[in-house]
Amino acid sequence: MVTPTAGPGKEQRILVLGAGVMGTGITTLALRHGVHVTLVDTSDAILTAARTRIAAELRMAQLLTGPAEADPGELTTVTSARTAIGTATAVIEAVVEDVTVKARVLAAVSAAAPPGTPIITNTSSIPVDELADAVARPEDLLGTHFMNPSYAIPMVEVIRGPRSGDAAMAAAADLLAVLGRKPVVVRDAPGFVTSRLLHPMINDAARVVQEGTASAEDVDALMTGCLGHPTGPLRTADLIGIDNLVDALWVLHKRIGDDRSLPCDLLLQKVRDGHHGRKTGRGFYHYEEVFR
Repeated sequence: MVTPTAGPGKEQRILVLGAGVMGTGITTLALRHGVHVTLVDTSDAILTAARTRIAAELRMAQLLTGPAEADPGELTTVTSARTAIGTATAVIEAVVEDVTVKARVLAAVSAAAPPGTPIITNTSSIPVDELADAVARPEDLLGTHFMNPSYAIPMVEVIRGPRSGDAAMAAAADLLAVLGRKPVVVRDAPGFVTSRLLHPMINDAARVVQEGTASAEDVDALMTGCLGHPTGPLRTADLIGIDNLVDALWVLHKRIGDDRSLPCDLLLQKVRDGHHGRKTGRGFYHYEEVFR
């Protein structure tokens, strides 16, 4: 169901947990729309690197989508959410695609957040209700699946868990309206819609390369030239992050038992070799500019 666009409402101040690819991408999007962001990670070194990446992404966003329509938001980076949690209008968790890690982070932040603060887990595959037992108030929890790069993709998959409340859903709609993003609300399920369809296809494409039927370049050329895929599945894998892709495939395989979602050997080897895509400089392709 496509939700109606919500009004901008009160000034937004968001707390983003995790300064990886998705956390910095969401932060970039928010800053471009005048939203103040407190970005949290475990060390000053990680946060310094995140500031460098965000500055680069802000420049890239301007090249791709034009000048921002709002004065830029203010970015604060901290190693503890404690000082900012009381003033946040929403919390977006964007740590690794691991149930145990997400549950631990969500438990800590939800215990400190004022009641009624929407707690948003950004996930490509993990059902929201699997995480709901970890939070203080399950009615405040919902899911999003921002695509990468968040500042260039105008639609966001929004996941309403069985225990997600109306107030949290409305607050998330208000935030996405401020961010200029169109939400599509889907029911909670492993992989939701986009990952359930896309990730097994990428796995199949990698398996074709593994079996020697075609090169990565030729697979992507056929998918773009014959079937209209915008970038090709293997370039998409590099953009997602092959390590994140494999994590999501394991979630799908374990929860729905689909053998198409069992990560193929080539993907597993790339993860072992540290060839995770654009963020490491090498995946199915080589990249001169590395975005960590």
